[in-house]
Amino acid sequence: MSRRVTLPMVVFGMVAIAAFGALFWQSRVITMRLGEPAILTGYTLFVAMLLLGVFNARKKLSMIPIGRGSTWLAFHVIMGIFAIALFWLHLGRLWPQGFYEQLLAGSFYMVSLSGIVGYLLQKVLPHRLTQTRVEIIYERIPAEIAEIRERVEALALECTEKSGSDTVAQHFIGTLNWYFLQPRFQLSHFIGGDAARYWLRGPGSAAGRYLNDIEKEYFDQIMSLAELKSYVDRHYVCQGVMKKWLFLHIPLALAVVALSLWHLILVNVYVL
Repeated sequence: MSRRVTLPMVVFGMVAIAAFGALFWQSRVITMRLGEPAILTGYTLFVAMLLLGVFNARKKLSMIPIGRGSTWLAFHVIMGIFAIALFWLHLGRLWPQGFYEQLLAGSFYMVSLSGIVGYLLQKVLPHRLTQTRVEIIYERIPAEIAEIRERVEALALECTEKSGSDTVAQHFIGTLNWYFLQPRFQLSHFIGGDAARYWLRGPGSAAGRYLNDIEKEYFDQIMSLAELKSYVDRHYVCQGVMKKWLFLHIPLALAVVALSLWHLILVNVYVL
């Protein structure tokens, strides 16, 4: 972890520990005075949830210089951990009673779990993409794959015309065509495997031993494009996972805030 992330993590972490300690102590004081500490912890937890939502707003306003993204990420992570601890303090147990409370708790746990998974994805997948030494916008990937396929088809056709042999073209039709149609070996790319590379060195290049010098020249170009396509596939998988994760995490977070707001309204109307 870089120093730019570590320092804010430490600072925010110390502040969060101090704040939680103060809330824990104050809730015990309120309890000893026969008061209701859930009022203090509940409102504080709701504010923490709103502050967690600021991170998403900051990402949408990235063009405005309001702090480094790494600092905001550190704040979001520490605030998330603080919210989980505060949720347990507020609840007094891991799982509540009552349907509505269970619905709220279940939603909170799901958004917390998705946040942890998302943080791990954001730490692992971008690093995996930099290893490809290829940069591509996610929305451009289908067009990029189609362009690579067209270049391979053109090379196979030109090879047949120049060499007088259709070995490369037949290998493309029988084997490589499947590979160039769409992103392949998606699970392997996601977990950081090399299934695509092994396939290209095995079945994908099986015809290489039967080629003459002219055909080998074209075949090498085709295999270079096949390797490029494997990098594009990795971007498709990794970028796609990170984008789809947001479509899960953000709606869950909004649902938790909405349920919490309704919970506060009910408490203020019928309890306080």
